[in-house]
Amino acid sequence: MNDSAAGLAPREPAHRSRAKKTSYQVSAADKFITVLIYTLFSLFALVCVYPFYSIIINTISANDISARGEVVFLPKHIHFQNYLDVFKIPGLGNAALVSLGRTVIGTTLTVGASAFLGFMFTQEDMWGRKFWYRFTVITMFFNAGIIPWYLTMKSLHLTNNFLAYVLPMVVAPFFIILVKTFVESTPKELQQAASIDGAGIMTLFFKVMLPICKPILATVAIFAAVDQWNSFQDTLLLVTDSKLYSLQFILYNYINQASSLSTMVNLQNAGSTAMASLATKQTTTSIRMTVTIIVVAPILLVYPIFQRFFVKGIMIGAVKG
Repeated sequence: MNDSAAGLAPREPAHRSRAKKTSYQVSAADKFITVLIYTLFSLFALVCVYPFYSIIINTISANDISARGEVVFLPKHIHFQNYLDVFKIPGLGNAALVSLGRTVIGTTLTVGASAFLGFMFTQEDMWGRKFWYRFTVITMFFNAGIIPWYLTMKSLHLTNNFLAYVLPMVVAPFFIILVKTFVESTPKELQQAASIDGAGIMTLFFKVMLPICKPILATVAIFAAVDQWNSFQDTLLLVTDSKLYSLQFILYNYINQASSLSTMVNLQNAGSTAMASLATKQTTTSIRMTVTIIVVAPILLVYPIFQRFFVKGIMIGAVKG
């Protein structure tokens, strides 16, 4: 009885069976290099992540133990009183609103200006295109210094002014270069076809190029938002009105005044039974670490949302196709 009569599938030829069993043999050297690379990158990731992890576990551990440096890998005697106490510090909420406002408004203006200027610098019929592009880029390499910058800002009445946070960062040469490179990597036929159909320069920008530039604009938005959120030097030099203090400047002051702040918070909670224990009594270390987490956490949460746009934008914008 043959295979077909028995209802069995016909057998494959022997040479095909042997061909399927053939597989790529990884050498011992390749395996060693692979393991070494993964180990090195894992250690590098651990070095990057551990400082944040260490701060977090110290903020939720007993303050007396944390102050002695005994919290290393795992939290001890977990509590969240630190966060409740730090939020009671005067001016923290207003500073958060100022930082949020400057980040949203400043990032929006920076992205809009970078997108438009980056697009315009690719238009060959723009008057003085090469001159204006080089004039913009040269500011990346030369600046007059802090004192002339301060005098300029003061003459423009930008001291104790919220606009001091957003206007100086509107035109950012590095972001303009990123957008320009991205636009140059797109097919020119798109703009040519729209021009033939009668589209003007603004129509080309808003309806043709702007939707295509979303990846690089998301990248610029991340960079600009991080710059705005982390900036405190402009507050230090230009602002004396406490209502305009940014969150990073508050952190700067709190770190320098952590000892007096811990005393103040402890006095405010002197009547509370929760403060009777050394585990929840504020220390210089607990104040510094808790405020650090409060300031850093929002921007850390933004990164994963824009990560895919960030990678795509950098990869496309970095290579002219």
